[in-house]
Formats: sequence, C-alpha cells, structure tokens
Amino acid sequence: MQDKNIDTVLQKAEVLIEALPYIQRFNRKIIVVKYGGSAMSNEELQKNVIKDVTLLKLVGFKPIIVHGGGKEISRWVGKVGKEAQFVNGLRVTDDETMEIAEMVLGRVNKHLVSMVQELGVKAVGLSGKDGGLLQVEKKYSDGQDIGYVGEVKKVEPKVLYDLLEKDFLPIVAPIGLDETFQTYNINADDAACAIAKAVGAEKLAFLTDIEGLYKDIHDKSSFISRLTATQAESLIEGGFIGGGMLPKLGNCTSAIRNGVNRVHILDGRIPHCLLLEIFTDRGIGTAIIADEDGHRHA
Repeated sequence: MQDKNIDTVLQKAEVLIEALPYIQRFNRKIIVVKYGGSAMSNEELQKNVIKDVTLLKLVGFKPIIVHGGGKEISRWVGKVGKEAQFVNGLRVTDDETMEIAEMVLGRVNKHLVSMVQELGVKAVGLSGKDGGLLQVEKKYSDGQDIGYVGEVKKVEPKVLYDLLEKDFLPIVAPIGLDETFQTYNINADDAACAIAKAVGAEKLAFLTDIEGLYKDIHDKSSFISRLTATQAESLIEGGFIGGGMLPKLGNCTSAIRNGVNRVHILDGRIPHCLLLEIFTDRGIGTAIIADEDGHRHA
C-alpha cells in the first residue's frame, strides 16, 4: 500500500518537473484567454477554467481573460419576448438587444471577477469602453446592416498594462465605443485577437466547443495538432474550413502575423485543458505557430 502511495506521489512530481521548463519560458509573459462556449455555461467547467487561469497567474504568467456570453444574452433576449437573430454567425443587435447584451456581459464579468478573487488573486473587470480600450466602427456582414455590432479599429492597451503592472488579472467584456461614443457589441473572438496583438501576447488561447482543428470535420483521423500560419491560410483558401471555425482560424492567423507567438484552439469542455496544453509535452488541442517555428521544429 505504501509503495502505491509513493508511486502516486512520484507521478505528481514528474508532472511538476515536466511543467518546469514551460514555467521558466513563459515567466512574466502575457497570455490572452478567450473564454466562452459550454465552458461558461457549466458551473464545474467554469470553476476549472478560472482555477487554470489563476494558477497561470500564480506561477508567473500575466493572463488576461476576454469573455463572451452569447448563450446568456440569447436567454435574456428570449425573456423579453424577442428572438435572437444571427447573420453569418454575428448577432443582429438593435437598441434593445444592445442594452441586454451590455447588462448580461457586465453581470458575467463581475461573476468571473468574484470567482478569481475567491481563489486569492486580485482581478479587475472592465469593458472595452474603459480607458478607450476597444475603439470600433460599425461592422457589416456581407454588406448587410446588423445593427450595433462593432469591428475593432484600435486598441488602447495602457489600462491593461497598468493593471498587469499592479499585479491584477484583467477580465474584459467585449463592448466598445465608436468615435461618437455609441456603444457596440463586439464578437469576443475578434476582441481577444485584437487585444492579443496590441499587448504583444506570447500566447492566445481560444476555449471552444470542439477538440481543435480537423482538415475534414467528419473524419476524426484528420485532426491537426499543430500547423503554421501559412498552412492554416492554405486550409482556408482550399475551402477545407467552414462554419464558425472559419472566422476563428482567420483570427488565429492574423494574430500570428501580428506578433503573437502561438495560438491555441482548445476544447473548453475538457477539465483543465489550458494547463494540459501549456504545461505538458504532448498538449491536447491545435496550436498555430509562426512559419519559422515550423521550420525549426520540422
């Protein structure tokens, strides 16, 4: 019985030793985590994600959370007797829907702040309105007016740098202002990508509802664990990628082309997926890397 206990303890030690070079490499580096999907609507998964991000903070990373809240927004839109409408995956946002979205995202934001602080880490929740963080212009979908949906034109990261410098964990709701100070809803993937580029993040991690990237979504053997930005662009141009993954992969390659070192697409339904991807040799999701990294590891 004692030998069994020693084996268990040694296994734990090996896990910690495996994580050591990653902790050393990414110490004081910024990682942006886009948090949404099922991992937000399941309380147990929600706790696991917050524990993961909090651990990253405590071992020396500088994490920034950018969260969505789409399912919760749709629920509240339904409560007032409206039906959620989408065009090419983007929520049609009229005055009333914008008001609901801002209310719901603010509520989600402060709930995440509470969860982080409960684990002993200082967090500050803010929206893209604060400090002029996310400046937007009206976004159209294939020329169609979809209301108060914003496209990020400029990021002012000073407020984030200030919070990181003072040892806070920033948690950002994807709401922005245009030049007339009109409020806009922003796709959370777009907001996370824009922020990651602006702060020169070492990593950008998307927590999604799929295992990662497949060359053929119907063929599980076509899973791609790692690819370069150029290979990702080839998949897009070749028509292999469709649906909601198309804009997400476009965001990934854009981030890599603009200085983010590595982008991860992870299944947020897997407990502790963030830690498994970042701190283990194998990883579990899809990593998009710069072209020169691909040559180096070929």
